[in-house]
Amino acid sequence: MPANIEIKARARDFADLRRRAETLSGGPARVIPQVDTFFNCSSGRLKLRELEPGHAQLVFYVRPDASGPKRSDYRIFETTHAEDLKSTLGMALGVRGVVRKTRHLYLVGQTRVHLDEVDGLGQFVELEVVMSEGQPEAEGRAIAAGLMQDLGIGPDDLLEVAYMDMIEERR
Repeated sequence: MPANIEIKARARDFADLRRRAETLSGGPARVIPQVDTFFNCSSGRLKLRELEPGHAQLVFYVRPDASGPKRSDYRIFETTHAEDLKSTLGMALGVRGVVRKTRHLYLVGQTRVHLDEVDGLGQFVELEVVMSEGQPEAEGRAIAAGLMQDLGIGPDDLLEVAYMDMIEERR
């Protein structure tokens, strides 16, 4: 199963993060509106990420709720039948909730830097170090730690849980 080393943090200064990410990536962000519908799931998390009309990704992932760099194992299934798949999964599993966000994507080496504006929650930064097959996990953690320093992300900024969990906590 493919894996990332990930962190999620509150963005205290979104404009500064954007400037730093643009410098590190060598260019402007790709802006991607996303709607993530989470389904009830007995292990891990299952979501349908709608990227544009008709195009979506079904994403299953397993990741511990812990602050700091952590491993996330995932599988992605691309589909052009988003509405049918969402309806079917909703009937079979039940919908846990929906997360709407605008993602600013920067690529820095093997890392996807996401600056997210999440409806109802605020602004955040995520790092996803996309691991190569056989690459040591410690190397991915070191890459994430270096980028945290370059972006000005401190230990107090780190979050343990997913956006869906934060939305549920607010209810």
